[in-house]
Amino acid sequence: MSEKVLLIDDEPEFLASLSERMNLRGMNVSTAQSASAAVPAIEEGGFDAIVLDLQMPEMDGIELLKRIKTNSPEMQVILLSGHATLEKGIEAMKLGAMDFMEKPADINTLTEKIKKAQARKMVLVEKQTEAKMKDIVSARGW
Repeated sequence: MSEKVLLIDDEPEFLASLSERMNLRGMNVSTAQSASAAVPAIEEGGFDAIVLDLQMPEMDGIELLKRIKTNSPEMQVILLSGHATLEKGIEAMKLGAMDFMEKPADINTLTEKIKKAQARKMVLVEKQTEAKMKDIVSARGW
């Protein structure tokens, strides 16, 4: 099953290059050049993973991560940064990021992390569905 990924970065050349490399690996990649441009796609949903740049104008990756996790806690987010600091990495993980990588990201490592993200999201969604089913069954007294 092809991974559906949203790639968000304010550097057009990096965005084009990475999305092409991900497409060549069989992923279904959508892109956005800013956090505000990504919000409608995120709200529409359906992504297995979001690969998000940490440093962006107007809204940085940490702020967007907070919004994503508030609205879709099961969403798997991998943060990328060319200016990574240990503090930002720790903050991102505490906020629910699945992983934090430095640019330029090794495409093989990133691909593996996206595959893990897809599997992790499937498990979380399955658990949510089971919980809803239990609630329905118990409410109906079956």
